[in-house]
Amino acid sequence: MKKLFSTIPMACVCFIMLNCQSEATQKSGQLTIESEYQDLVELFKEWRAFETPPMREGAPDYTAATFEKRWPEFKLLQERLQAMDTTGWYVEERVDWFIAWAEMNGYDFNHRILKPWARDPAFYFSIWNARSDVPAHEGPTHHRTTEVWTYTFPLSPEERSLFLGDLKVIPPLNSQAKLNLTGNAKELWLAGIGVIQYQSMLLEDLLDKEGIKEDAELTSTIQVAIKSTDELVTWLNSEANSKTGPSGIGKENYTWYLQNVHLVPLTWEDEVMLLKRELARAWSSLKLEEHRNRSLPQLTDADSPESFDRLADAGAKSLMRFLEEQDIVTVKDYFEPALREHLGEYVPKEKRNFFVIGEHYDPRPLYSHFYHWFELARMDTESHTSEIRKGPLLYNIFDSRNEGTATAVEEMFMQAGLYDDAPRVKEIVYIMIAQRAARGLGSLYAHANELTMEEAGMVHSEYTPRGWMKTEKELLLFEQHLYLRQPGYGTSYITGKYLLENAMADFAKMKESDANPFKVKDFFDQLNSIGNIPIALGHWQMTGNNEPIRNLNKY
Repeated sequence: MKKLFSTIPMACVCFIMLNCQSEATQKSGQLTIESEYQDLVELFKEWRAFETPPMREGAPDYTAATFEKRWPEFKLLQERLQAMDTTGWYVEERVDWFIAWAEMNGYDFNHRILKPWARDPAFYFSIWNARSDVPAHEGPTHHRTTEVWTYTFPLSPEERSLFLGDLKVIPPLNSQAKLNLTGNAKELWLAGIGVIQYQSMLLEDLLDKEGIKEDAELTSTIQVAIKSTDELVTWLNSEANSKTGPSGIGKENYTWYLQNVHLVPLTWEDEVMLLKRELARAWSSLKLEEHRNRSLPQLTDADSPESFDRLADAGAKSLMRFLEEQDIVTVKDYFEPALREHLGEYVPKEKRNFFVIGEHYDPRPLYSHFYHWFELARMDTESHTSEIRKGPLLYNIFDSRNEGTATAVEEMFMQAGLYDDAPRVKEIVYIMIAQRAARGLGSLYAHANELTMEEAGMVHSEYTPRGWMKTEKELLLFEQHLYLRQPGYGTSYITGKYLLENAMADFAKMKESDANPFKVKDFFDQLNSIGNIPIALGHWQMTGNNEPIRNLNKY
């Protein structure tokens, strides 16, 4: 080494040494940053373990005393997260930090404001016969639900043990509900009674599952669960007259929740303006489309199971062919099987609800919304490499991403040519957009306590074209009840669509500025690879533009 240096000018030696030191410093710095990111991953695991409550007499413990006892531990976790310096981290790592931040804000908000365990009887609903079409159940849900859809009947010995364990949670949880439900939210209370009554019916149905009646222990366990559920309904009814308070959380709380938990960079007032705009745009576009199509024959609906099956099969084939041939997205092997599990079935005209009405004319607008099932299949088969993104985000934080994308692609696929073979189907797309805008608008006024849940439902019903929301009261009540339980969900279809369109515009502008061609397929493939995270975070990761989250507390 000495001989080598002696043949090199001293200035060059100094440069080489400085350059080596610089590279070593960079490597050291990067290792430090990677270590700090791993600290985030470990903290996230601690946080998720903490978020699951301890058990009390066989059920998750949602008592006020336990929440208060555990609050200091939560604040320490939150402080550790806030103390992390993300300077120098890759964008995707900083995005993961924001996910953890949002989830902790969700816990804080639930503890301070939403309090579903104290205000919302439907929180104690346990029996779920079907998987949600988004990463987790819509709305606040307790931690030990019975996911009937995950079991195969007759049960194997292993499944039987798990099923028994699930069912045995219900009686102590129902007993605890009578202690915890101290809130004064009148509409949540009254609507929640019907939900718990429905649980009793679902439990009765379990007795008819193959292999259940032959199993004395399972039968007895279900009967005990039915009895405890009926007793909870009786208690809820006895308390109902004492409930006099509002169920909405108010504009200020709504805005805080949007921005700090769901990472939607809007206010309550912004959402009102946006949904009014989309409602007017959908109605006017529908009327212009009807005018344009005035010389074409009206769509005819499927009038038999056989004609519906033919229509559904043709619709699925058309959509999958369109996505593949028009380079919309990389079509994975699991896409079509995931879609075909949800093609639906024939429903007589007098029993059709909003979505089924459109589906019987042409199912492709609804099947476009079933992009949901592609995303869930991806989550099941190609889970994200990030420990923080691989599973469902808590508190429905995924809503702008999953509901927003599913709603956005209905119109995006239309604009890209899906209905060139049947122009009148475009009318269905605009009707669906109007319905999402109307129901979201109603939910906004309900959360501001300016409309009752019933009045919000009237906005939803009256401003949906062609009277398609007047056909089934149950769907109307279900949706408005859900949106009152889960702030921001009712608007997420339209706000998420708006945010996704912003992300696509920025992505296209970025490509154009770099003299690169914009490809729809590139956009959707990148969106898919990012995972089921809020659109604002996906926008940042895909474009480098952090404007959607720039005003959040940490940034």
